[in-house]
Amino acid sequence: MHIIGLIAEYNPFHNGHLYQINKIKEMYPDSIIIAVVSSCFTQRGDVSVLNKWDKTQIALDNNIDIVIELPFVYATQGSDIFAKGAITILEKMKIDTLVFGTESDNLDIINLIADTQINNPNYNIIVKKYLNKGINYPTATNNAVNDLTGYKIDSPNDLLALSYIKQIKIDKQNINIINIKRTNSYHDNKIKDNIASASTIRKLNLDNQNIDNLIPYSSNYLYKISMNDYYQYLKYKVIEEESNLNKYQTVDEGIENRLIKNINTSSNYEELISKIKTKRYTYNKISRMLLHILVDFTKESAKDIEVDYIRLLGFSTNGKKYLNKIKKSIDVPLITGYKKNISKILDIELKITKIYSLVTNSNLINEEYRNKPIIK
Repeated sequence: MHIIGLIAEYNPFHNGHLYQINKIKEMYPDSIIIAVVSSCFTQRGDVSVLNKWDKTQIALDNNIDIVIELPFVYATQGSDIFAKGAITILEKMKIDTLVFGTESDNLDIINLIADTQINNPNYNIIVKKYLNKGINYPTATNNAVNDLTGYKIDSPNDLLALSYIKQIKIDKQNINIINIKRTNSYHDNKIKDNIASASTIRKLNLDNQNIDNLIPYSSNYLYKISMNDYYQYLKYKVIEEESNLNKYQTVDEGIENRLIKNINTSSNYEELISKIKTKRYTYNKISRMLLHILVDFTKESAKDIEVDYIRLLGFSTNGKKYLNKIKKSIDVPLITGYKKNISKILDIELKITKIYSLVTNSNLINEEYRNKPIIK
């Protein structure tokens, strides 16, 4: 029996995700699929249009066996930190195979780039050279890789795949790596065979368009929200903390000055990002930065974080059998609900849910205390 690991945001779960799961079941009919899933906010600093409990139920209804929460402190950071948290959890859950989607279909190139970033002593030197020219970090790393290997990676899922592979190599884990080529790209706004990107589905849903053919469940589960709904909360926070913004995670290199300059002349989140964005500051970096300010996630909070628990959100009958088999060998607590003061990461998660609930569903706060894992 194979133990398959997935890392997902399911923002929202759509037909492309179902395609991936069905392909896994074709390749590994006798398998347990464990999904580590972001909850309230995502890696690009966006808000989730599905809450964690609905994500869990939908995932279980579509052949996922175990759903585990990826804590906010990993879920909303750059790809390497995101990957470190997710891979560490899956390692502790004893997976033997990691499956992920990619835009390209050549894992040899991604492996070569991973080895270059880890082992080539010239890599960091070249990255610093490009950074000193005012180039943003993702472009600097890509240019350095291209100088050393002749290859580039610039599509979102390939970049995440690179981070996953690097973390597995760094941890020296014997985990098999399988990629499933995406049928469209993250930024693609085209719909093909009832498969559309998550960003397209979110936009259509926000515009009150019919998306029932793009997701394998009712669209009534989805919130019609975006980060613009949090803008007034963010604006208040920036004004209140104007002299101390650099304490927040990802507020670096004086970017807070551009934020202060533009906060009062911007009418929403998107306009503010467009005004702050420069060659050096990417959209994703700014979006994550604004989210971290909004939720009071400081550099101190982000310091020395380690996976010190695993939170189960749901499991199937087969998932339960597997959990019973391995639970005594997991070296961190396997928890089934919120418990105060057992982890600063878990305490942050409760606060994040409270902030998420400001524009979604206030009952989620009670569910954070009350809910136990969903059993399929």
